[in-house]
Amino acid sequence: MSANLNEPGGVRPGVLSLSIKEKSALFAAYMPFVKGGGLFIPTNKQYKMGEEVFMLLTLMEDPAKLPVSGKVVWITPAGAHGGRTQGVGVQFAFNESGKMAQNKIEGLLGGSLKSTRPTHTL
Repeated sequence: MSANLNEPGGVRPGVLSLSIKEKSALFAAYMPFVKGGGLFIPTNKQYKMGEEVFMLLTLMEDPAKLPVSGKVVWITPAGAHGGRTQGVGVQFAFNESGKMAQNKIEGLLGGSLKSTRPTHTL
């Protein structure tokens, strides 16, 4: 899983570009316990709780980028306990694009949503 923050010369700051190619990486990043769904995004950029962000998601083999707005609901700082990856959890906005992202991800994950495998968040 790669999260590249396109800043100087790229997309405006505050836009997170995330490409998830494997189902296992999507499972590890998805947060089904967050109302409306959300994703953990590895980043060393500093965010505040409740901060609004905009994501461009590329999921699996789909060439289309999913534009999704959301807000930061989880922060894993650098040097977190248990060697957890630094980053932020973003809750999808309660709008059409957020619902589309949630439905697409849950469709891709299917039955593995009930798995007890560890994720980046819990």
